[in-house]
Amino acid sequence: MTLYEQFAEEIAELIRTGTLQPGEKIPSVRVASRTHKISAATVFQAYYLLERRGLIEARARSGYLVRANANGMLSEPEHSSLAHRFKETSATEVDVSELVFSVLDSIKDPTTIPLGSAFPSPALFPLQRLSRSMTKSLREMPAHAVVTDMTSGNANLRRQIILRAMATGNKYPADELIITSGALEALNLCLQTVTNPGDMVAIESPAFYASLQVLERLKLKAVEIPVHPRDGIDLDILADSLARLPIKACWIMSSFQNPLGASMSNEKKEKLCELIAQYQLPTIEDDVYTELYFGLHQPKPLKSFDQNNLVMYCSSFSKSLAPGYRVGWVAGGKFAEKINRLQLMTTISPSIPAQAAIADYLQHGGYDRHLRKLRETLETQQQKMLLAIERYFPTDIRVTQPKGGYFLWIELPQRVDSLQLFKLALAQGISIAPGPIFSASQNFKHCIRLNYGNLWDTKIEEAFKVLGKLIDSFKNT
Repeated sequence: MTLYEQFAEEIAELIRTGTLQPGEKIPSVRVASRTHKISAATVFQAYYLLERRGLIEARARSGYLVRANANGMLSEPEHSSLAHRFKETSATEVDVSELVFSVLDSIKDPTTIPLGSAFPSPALFPLQRLSRSMTKSLREMPAHAVVTDMTSGNANLRRQIILRAMATGNKYPADELIITSGALEALNLCLQTVTNPGDMVAIESPAFYASLQVLERLKLKAVEIPVHPRDGIDLDILADSLARLPIKACWIMSSFQNPLGASMSNEKKEKLCELIAQYQLPTIEDDVYTELYFGLHQPKPLKSFDQNNLVMYCSSFSKSLAPGYRVGWVAGGKFAEKINRLQLMTTISPSIPAQAAIADYLQHGGYDRHLRKLRETLETQQQKMLLAIERYFPTDIRVTQPKGGYFLWIELPQRVDSLQLFKLALAQGISIAPGPIFSASQNFKHCIRLNYGNLWDTKIEEAFKVLGKLIDSFKNT
């Protein structure tokens, strides 16, 4: 990270935490240069960067000010609105796949504006550089590796993953690591390892729809635990559910949860691990967005607080580097051997060339440089989307403002049917993700998830104008 990027990040962190408030002046170029002992040119570069990210703006005769929505002037969803229906949790038979597939199948048209997509724009990934890594790694790959790496995974890839994990305090032995075909295979394997058909599994609510589909396929029952829009899963309700119900496993996103974007504090992660230990509860951590954080520090995973090897940590490169390569992994804790054997009985191994390509890129391709640029772009996109929501949507909405990832969760007025809104928007060439696909009981009928991982342009701006009008049209229905 260059000097001006470091200085820009320090100012951005003050804005994110509310130390610098909307409308407040930031230090002038001259004052900042003198105080921080950096050149005026460096300060200018930092301020230009913050302008591009939508955090500050220049005003004549006033200098640089924090933008009106830079740290969130829009109202956020209240936890009570999510938790009120969970006074006493119970198990739910999961039957969401038809609804999910009907939504996903209808947005395959490449001309549709993909606000409902689960991935960022492919334009944000270094695909050409990855293709060079693929060519290089295949040329240098020993012939025997095509077979031997099938059961153990590419040795260099395993080494790179472990080294990156150590940087965030997530230490686990090499024999605990299993390379998988994306995070979804890792999550499937973990759940199959610790449950049987008919078992109860604690999941977040709202939850990523793929987790619900996995439970449905394995004939497992969902115990929905509400998620605080900022702080993550409600531990009180989880503890109450564990005391009352024979829950066999827990599936959780502790950082930048999909769809809310919520992140648990370290203190809350510690408390959750204490609860997991008390009930000896196998816990699956889905942490695919961890490297898409805004700020100076990557959040620690839940697994780094686990003293009992009960957390199965799953992640992948699909959200941060290469969606189509389908390379993920699981650090399986005490369940690693069972997970590995189950994989050998099913898929055996993800693509060996894809593993080798990503390993080469991690070692030589500038992955951290790519991530810094990606995070900067996503934060800029978030600010632009929040400003568009403030400009075009009705005032009686609430929206999350996460510190990473690429999703916003919007709580619309109760009169709005998000499934009907989905159909109306799709007819206008705009995809959104309606709330009911994120719930085993198909709650959140007046909520939507939007993806800000696409480069902002006039088409997206116009899409928000259209969405605002469509939402307003429910006043008359």
